[in-house]
Amino acid sequence: MQYGRISGVEKEVSRLFLGTASAPFSTGGDASELIEAALEAGINALDTARVYGLSENSLGAWLGRPGNRERIVLLSKCGHPAEDGARRVRAAEMKKDLEISLEALRTDYLDIWLLHRDDPETPAGEIMEAFQEAWEAGKVRAFGGSNWTRKRILEVNEYARTHGLRPMTVSSPQFGLAAQVIDPWGGNCVTISGAAGAEDRAWYRENQMAVIAYSSLGRGVMSGRVRSDDPEGAAAVLDSFARKGFLYPENLERLKRCEQLAREKGRSVPQIALSWIFRQGMNVFAAASSSSPERLRQNAEAAEISLTAEECAWLDLRS
Repeated sequence: MQYGRISGVEKEVSRLFLGTASAPFSTGGDASELIEAALEAGINALDTARVYGLSENSLGAWLGRPGNRERIVLLSKCGHPAEDGARRVRAAEMKKDLEISLEALRTDYLDIWLLHRDDPETPAGEIMEAFQEAWEAGKVRAFGGSNWTRKRILEVNEYARTHGLRPMTVSSPQFGLAAQVIDPWGGNCVTISGAAGAEDRAWYRENQMAVIAYSSLGRGVMSGRVRSDDPEGAAAVLDSFARKGFLYPENLERLKRCEQLAREKGRSVPQIALSWIFRQGMNVFAAASSSSPERLRQNAEAAEISLTAEECAWLDLRS
């Protein structure tokens, strides 16, 4: 496993985050075995959120045991739209979500705290003052946005600069070899994948802001569970969000090339897809869920796999 640095976080952070948006976390089950397997594989970072079912409670059951909190880098999120679609990117909602998260997780601080969505109508000052307050209280170490555009990040960080506040240091867009063709969830989900994300990726390469890529395996398209030559079978295996966002001919071609390179290198499809992410010149971390300790161990090896610039371009249909 390779590690990187995120401004504001004291520990080195594994390039792979264990996602908790699926069972056993989301159902409130005992995730101890999975977490320990992740740590054994060198994965010390966990990605959760208020809206991932009972994942914070499941994770909190493990975190509540003596000595466990300091073993991991913990990320959670706030401000997700309400079930009726109402926007919640407001200071009061951020504070409320943070307190609920800390209680559920049985901790007094988060290493990384992200706004799960943006609302351009909420002033930059309101957001950054709320982040600053949480940081000054010692409840968060680093903060940023999930599904935030480059333009909006620049806006809020300019407010922070001119008012002597800490800036956002983390961004979590969708990013991976499988390009998000259509926003599967609505609510202004942001991707930096594919040809359309080239300018954003160049910006992240230049400033080295930490990027935590969600849906890094195309919500299952690059997981090894589906085959490029069986789109009907893939449609039966993948959920509606994966089908809407990622199951398109261009991604099946990327998967086909990934399968070929995996065979040549004696690796798995997800290992090649994750390795591609880590070869893009950004300060990037990938969030990936798994219920299999063995798959966790395999995914942890992805950062060690060498891909040439030519192989990366070929995988992404650029040659």
